[in-house]
Amino acid sequence: MTHFRRDIARFELIPASGGIFEVYANGDKIYSKDETGVFPKAADIITKLESL
Repeated sequence: MTHFRRDIARFELIPASGGIFEVYANGDKIYSKDETGVFPKAADIITKLESL
């Protein structure tokens, strides 16, 4: 959160079950633990967000 604190207008956490962890930016899914089987490192998410 601190990396993009000036750029984030809205941040929302949506509870789910079954170990699902997904990250969306501007309505597009940029990461899915369900698809990869791996919980992401913060640096991986930052890299994906920077490339948008």
